[in-house]
Amino acid sequence: MRDLKARALSRLVIGVSTLAIVTAPAFAQETDAAAPADEGEEIVVTGIRASLQAAVDIKRDAQGVVDAISAEDIGKFPDTNLAESLQRITGVSIDRSNGEGSTVTVRGFGPEYNLVTLNGRQMPTSSLGDGASAPATRSFDFANLASEGISGVEVYKTGRAAVASGGIGSTINIKTPRPLDRPGMRGSVSAKGVLDTSTNGGDKITPEVSGIFSTTFGDADQFGILISGIYQKRNASVNTGSVGFGNAFLGNENDWGTLGPEGPNVINRPGATEVYEIPQSAAYNLTDIERERINGQVVLQYRPIDSLTATLDFTYSRNRVEARDSSVGIWFNFGDTSTEWTDGPAAGPVFYTERFGPGKDLSYSGSLTANETVNKSFGGNLKWEAPGGVTITLDGHHSTAESKPTNRFGTSTSVGSAIFGVASQTVDFTQQLPVLSYTMQPGINPLNAALVNATGNSFRNAYFKDEINQAQLTGRYDHDGGFLDSIDFGFSFVENKVRSAYGFVQNDTWGGLGTPADLPDDLYELVTLPDKFPGLSGSDGMIPSYLRFDFERMVDLLDDRFGICGGDGNCLANYDTDRRIHEKTISPFVQVNTKFTVGDRDAHIIAGVRYDQTTVASSSLTPVAIGTSWGAVGEFNVVYQLDTQGNPVLDFQTTKGSYDNWLPAIDFDIEPIDNVKLRASYSHTITRADYASLQGGLTLNRQFGITGGGGLQGNPNLVPFLSKNIDFSAEWYYAPASYVSAGYFRKKVSNFINSQEVERSAFDLRNPADGPRFRAAQAALGGTIDVGAIRNYILRNFTSGVEVARDGSGNPILDVNGYYTGRILGLPEDGLVDFNVGTPFNSDQTATLYGFEFAIQHAFWDTGFGTQLNYTIVRGDAEFDNAANPNIGQFALAGLSDSANAVLYYDKGGLQARVAYNWRDKFYAGGNPNPTYVEAYGQFDASISYEFIPGLTAYVEGINLTGEGRRGHRRNENMVTFAQPGFARYMGGVRFNF
Repeated sequence: MRDLKARALSRLVIGVSTLAIVTAPAFAQETDAAAPADEGEEIVVTGIRASLQAAVDIKRDAQGVVDAISAEDIGKFPDTNLAESLQRITGVSIDRSNGEGSTVTVRGFGPEYNLVTLNGRQMPTSSLGDGASAPATRSFDFANLASEGISGVEVYKTGRAAVASGGIGSTINIKTPRPLDRPGMRGSVSAKGVLDTSTNGGDKITPEVSGIFSTTFGDADQFGILISGIYQKRNASVNTGSVGFGNAFLGNENDWGTLGPEGPNVINRPGATEVYEIPQSAAYNLTDIERERINGQVVLQYRPIDSLTATLDFTYSRNRVEARDSSVGIWFNFGDTSTEWTDGPAAGPVFYTERFGPGKDLSYSGSLTANETVNKSFGGNLKWEAPGGVTITLDGHHSTAESKPTNRFGTSTSVGSAIFGVASQTVDFTQQLPVLSYTMQPGINPLNAALVNATGNSFRNAYFKDEINQAQLTGRYDHDGGFLDSIDFGFSFVENKVRSAYGFVQNDTWGGLGTPADLPDDLYELVTLPDKFPGLSGSDGMIPSYLRFDFERMVDLLDDRFGICGGDGNCLANYDTDRRIHEKTISPFVQVNTKFTVGDRDAHIIAGVRYDQTTVASSSLTPVAIGTSWGAVGEFNVVYQLDTQGNPVLDFQTTKGSYDNWLPAIDFDIEPIDNVKLRASYSHTITRADYASLQGGLTLNRQFGITGGGGLQGNPNLVPFLSKNIDFSAEWYYAPASYVSAGYFRKKVSNFINSQEVERSAFDLRNPADGPRFRAAQAALGGTIDVGAIRNYILRNFTSGVEVARDGSGNPILDVNGYYTGRILGLPEDGLVDFNVGTPFNSDQTATLYGFEFAIQHAFWDTGFGTQLNYTIVRGDAEFDNAANPNIGQFALAGLSDSANAVLYYDKGGLQARVAYNWRDKFYAGGNPNPTYVEAYGQFDASISYEFIPGLTAYVEGINLTGEGRRGHRRNENMVTFAQPGFARYMGGVRFNF
């Protein structure tokens, strides 16, 4: 099915491309011939054609390779989401979150490799990442910004000395309108309703309103003010079938978790050198989302004389997202199993079944998160067009981005309950959706709420704030005639202060908390599943229904009875990891712009260099580890020192680093014949390391295994990724708003960050499963390796370092096997815990990425019809080998994939319509030594509007009209990691421009 769609897209692109190229010469001749008759008549083009014409002008006149999107009118951007608009640009693809465009990938480099600026200013970035660890990314989340307040976006694909450093993939400059750019009074007011068909329940139609007002006044329109505001609310649901896989094995390995020998229970077992992965868990999640976004901007301008303009601006955005999740899930113990596998060399499961005795759990879990991201930017700009062709600009801003939870539970939560009594469970991997099924022990009804028992829970609390203070002094000298055209020069100072914090409360009572009688039956409701996964094969054979609980009521009940959050109802964990990074960068630059002729044809060379010097001070508040505990068969935890209020005691550690870079850039262009431009560029660009890699201090994983644990220690002396770039392109502008282009790019990247693991002890922590008690228990039990039995023996027969769990009557609490429960603490006579501490370093590995970009934009005479087509090919020399030995790490580039766009539009007589198809091929999303792939995805969008009277327009838009879903897998397509159905989203409203 996916290959068929790709072939259909290729035929569409080729067919329309051929039509556009064939008609182009005739159109160009017709336009040229008609031009004299139109002299003296001003033609005003608006709407889609105006936007495309503005983008063409920027591309044609740019230094280097630049693509752009411009607003169709004040308050009207081509798409309702900035990322969705950017994907229309050649070489740009996007990642979606909660059904909306969120981050961008440019020429194969993901969001962390692209620098985003607002009106030329470096913007802070903030997100909570997975919510279950300290946030660390530099990537910009475009979901925070509404498109209605944006006038244009420019994507710089080649390096320039005059453009801020930080983006190997690209530098993306978001532009907002300025009142003095278009004197007079103008504005726009829009109201629309959004219907998201993905919604499982609740309000399906939500409101969006926006307004922008700009005016100039004074005797010579020397004063200007612009105000904009946007309010958007959206309800949606994301339903996911998922499978969690463990480590990969070679067929000849024999270890815990590997397959048994070939036989009736293991069909087509992977061969000795073939690679496979065993499923560890599987689940169906229903996630209901409420998103509220508010954007606003105020701009004040004053131009006392024509040569001097002062600007003050304030930009604000707030994005609140609440996600309520419920799930049914299973875990595998790798015991009595039956399974079948595909052929290798990377074998995938056909099905995987496990059978159990009494006491196996069927999990019913829930979570509730409510997080917000707030961006604020206050800036000032003074531009002076001085005598002698000199222009001086002084610009500064103070900007912050902050992400945090807005409820009492945290940024990532999980509250578990279960029915104990699974007899067998199976996952069928032959469909698009992983098909989960189970059988229960006699007399156990999995949908009987009276049998549900509370289990473990965790409440994770993350926080992120990024503050940027920047001052820029730039100048330009325009030379009058001769070889020298102009000189750009300047100096920038950027101070970047980052705080990333994280803490969690976890209760490891996964074997059961209390009894089923503690949970009232009306806490649960029955939820059906197959109707939540339309369009995915396998949904007709999945678990038909499960029990969902009221999250807030469940937490309050468990906190009141068992104190899971301390008994006060506040589950926000105190931060036990708190990282601070302080970067200072100074950047002088100079750029010389020349113009000359080759023969009688115009040509330009633009050459410059930028120098970056950065200092890094990295501090980390980390909890003081004082011991270890063994809480369940496979659950070992680090114990931290607490103060008198029960909060972890933190120790402050600081390390420093620095680096500098010379970043040259040179661009050449020539117009060998009229309306044809050839370009060549060479540049050096950088991307700075993520914040986690720069962290100071040693952070241990709170949980470890019987053989040891892990940890991380950052490195502030990491130097940035460095890319040496070559670009060639040819562009033919054969008619207004029409062109054909082809380009080649090559990036050689070095300074990749790898992690080396050093085995070491830390803080004198001891392993309670490696000492005299463990060996005595093992000997008393006849040398058994049954860890559960050994734990039971220690809890029953030792008193030192042992905490037996007891009920209200003082009796030991037993698990389903009749074993004692409780904690076994590490003692000085136990062996040291071995921690594999990962420390990042700049490796000597290099990678070369290259590709081709093809684009056509064509207007079909004066019919109002037009098209945009582009296709990007991306290749690299560092690809993941799925068949390689999984015990050896690999070096691979993530995000590389081909992409394509096809747009057909109509714009004439007040009627505008557009149909767009966007496609991205399968790509490696990361993971080493176990890779994850996101499969090919294509989406149809459409919009139509009609201006009934001048200024009053009604419009309808549709996103993902065919309801395309998304899917990911590991080495083999049968190793599905997630599968999500797709749903359409519709919008309709009115807009009034004046």
